[in-house]
Amino acid sequence: MSRELHLRDCYVAESSPREAVSGEAAVVIGLNMANVTLEFRESIGDSDPLTRPVLILGQLSNLQRVSWSQLQGKLQPSVNQETWQSALATLNPNPTDSCPLYLNYAVVAALPSRVSRHNSPAATHFLTRLLRNCMPVGANRCIVMVCERSEVFASACAIARAFPLFTRRSSASRRADKRVVVVEFIVVGQDNGPLEVSVVECLSNAAEGVRLAARIVDTPCNEMNTDHFLQEIKVVGSELGIVPTIIRGEELKERGFGGIYGVGKAAEHPPALAVLSHLPDGATQTIAWVGKGIVYDTGGLSIKGKTTMPGMKRDCGGAAAVLGAFKAAVKRGFKDNLHAVFCLAENAVGPNATRPDDIHILYSGKSVEINNTDAEGRLVLSDGVAYASKDLGADIILDMATLTGAQGISTGKYHAAVVTNSETWETACAKAGRSSGDLIHPLVYCPELHFSEFTSAVADMKNSVADRENAQSSCAALFIASHIGFDWPGVWVHVDIASPVHAGERATGYGVALLLALFGRASEDPLLNLVSPLGLETSMECDEVERDSKRSAWSNFSSTKLSALMALT
Repeated sequence: MSRELHLRDCYVAESSPREAVSGEAAVVIGLNMANVTLEFRESIGDSDPLTRPVLILGQLSNLQRVSWSQLQGKLQPSVNQETWQSALATLNPNPTDSCPLYLNYAVVAALPSRVSRHNSPAATHFLTRLLRNCMPVGANRCIVMVCERSEVFASACAIARAFPLFTRRSSASRRADKRVVVVEFIVVGQDNGPLEVSVVECLSNAAEGVRLAARIVDTPCNEMNTDHFLQEIKVVGSELGIVPTIIRGEELKERGFGGIYGVGKAAEHPPALAVLSHLPDGATQTIAWVGKGIVYDTGGLSIKGKTTMPGMKRDCGGAAAVLGAFKAAVKRGFKDNLHAVFCLAENAVGPNATRPDDIHILYSGKSVEINNTDAEGRLVLSDGVAYASKDLGADIILDMATLTGAQGISTGKYHAAVVTNSETWETACAKAGRSSGDLIHPLVYCPELHFSEFTSAVADMKNSVADRENAQSSCAALFIASHIGFDWPGVWVHVDIASPVHAGERATGYGVALLLALFGRASEDPLLNLVSPLGLETSMECDEVERDSKRSAWSNFSSTKLSALMALT
């Protein structure tokens, strides 16, 4: 066995500029991964690693199930069967491991052998990390992903996260070569045949959506203000043959969108509500995805500090995810009415900025006393969900937002938080998170205990809690729900993605895979059906008793009466 086989964790030849994952070497890795063309194929064909470097990865048990005949065309003549078997014998993932097969031109990497019940079986976070650390250099490279069919979708989305599109490094702009990474899946276990063309197309669409969302989130506000975001929406609409509905600037004020208008009125570029609507024949229900699109959040007059403001370009992560998911979902054949609602604003400081103590009338008709201008996301989303209910007639409303810093404390860096009025959908979200790799975990839904945090003496509610130690993230979600009413008979789901929207200084494109998996049964695509945890019509039937009970319980206890009751406490 050669010396290289004993070296772990992404050995590179001494001549390689990528000697460590820190300092200047980290810059080289970043350039090596950014702005490449990512292609999924049924087969990537045969090629010597000297001309097309290759990374082969999967769980060790899966790698051991692959026959040499499936790999030899991608490794020979540089790597022979004996070297391959010797490399597998040296792998000892704890939780991951890697081993070079031929200098830094061919590498095999092993994912964790097992994961806990709250993780994705595809070990997607480890997969993305291995790719960033172990991917060979070169203009044309390939990835061979070995997994079971149920893990193909999550693995593809994890691969997409490793290759961000946005960069403004001058060295990147000087590159003349076109860099391409091609991906092939070798499926092991049951149903282990080659991927069908439709599956490959689905993976390509999903990866495109993930990378689109990540690019928007990575782009700074001087290049991604509300004007630019609207252009992104128009481009997607044009590709899908959909003309967006756009309500903007003073028209928002005139039509009663006090939340979106109040948050964005101080900015140079005016706020907007934009809607993309997919209305297929034969649709049986209406679904609305509502995304928070704060293109930059200074905190407003309740201004953030110098250490907490950097990174606030990411506050549009919810809207970016909705856009990427909508594009992919429609391309894969979404069978029900689907509306993507974008609540766009820049929370800026200026002479026209909303002040603490101001009172705004939101689209729901409810009045909100502002006690914290940095609690702006719930204001724009409240207008969005009210519009989805009143104007779009949605049966299911899901809002997605980088809403609260407390989310990271509640569920951590990797799991988003879900708050919903439906136990069925709460369970479905967690399952969809595991099947997609966009992990998510439930928070409490208990408006009768928590909504009193928003008590106001002069308005229906305040916009920020009285006690910041009392389930902040759940309370913020309930604020949004109150604007469609706690007695609303439909399904409402809130997803807080504040922490998983990024990993370090890079966006993850979180939310695209989750939405595609969660609503996969509404798709004509067989792969999305496979990873979906529920059938939408079935889930609505399962929730019928629950919602009837909710109507009864809340019929005389609406959010307005809640406010009146709270004023007496």
